[in-house]
Amino acid sequence: MARLPIDLAGDLGDRLTRAIDPEGKIVRALEALGPVSNRDVVLIDGGDGPIQRRIEATGARLVHGSGGSPLQLDLADASADTMVALWSSFRGADPADIAEADRVLRPDGRLLVVHDYGRDDISTLRGNVPEYGLWSRPGGSFLRRGFRIRVVHCFWTFDSLEAATAFLAEAFGRPGSDLAATLTRPRLTYKVAIYHRTRGAPGR
Repeated sequence: MARLPIDLAGDLGDRLTRAIDPEGKIVRALEALGPVSNRDVVLIDGGDGPIQRRIEATGARLVHGSGGSPLQLDLADASADTMVALWSSFRGADPADIAEADRVLRPDGRLLVVHDYGRDDISTLRGNVPEYGLWSRPGGSFLRRGFRIRVVHCFWTFDSLEAATAFLAEAFGRPGSDLAATLTRPRLTYKVAIYHRTRGAPGR
């Protein structure tokens, strides 16, 4: 499950849940690209996290699905208006996963895939991962398979500079402490890519 972009257990996970995107920019972007409000929405790997709760607050009728590749959903054909996949699924936009999403979506249904974009404070903690460059390139697996990309500029926001420093050190060790030493305010820049596609959109 991927209720958060980084898998942190226990208290660390709870602290990140409170810090991530408090302005709700991610779900506002999902609404603009979907929409999700008052729609039949399949949430892939959503868990019980902030994204799920904010989508529910729009009036969306949520059904949960598990990711993995190849994607296999125990859902009827043409039963959803929008599918939202969070972080751990659709890693590289495999054609079989897209075909399964198209099976479940209604005509003109929307597939919205959330991944980290990089080029921000958070990317300094994770090293070189494919979502930070390869996937978002014009010839990358998403854009050549009919997706477009929306980059959402978000933050991880903490109650104080001390709280941010403590969290980064405990969660990420030396890289976290090094990043904390550069902060002048209790928030970190965080960019999210939402790859969006209409059912049946042709690839390039």
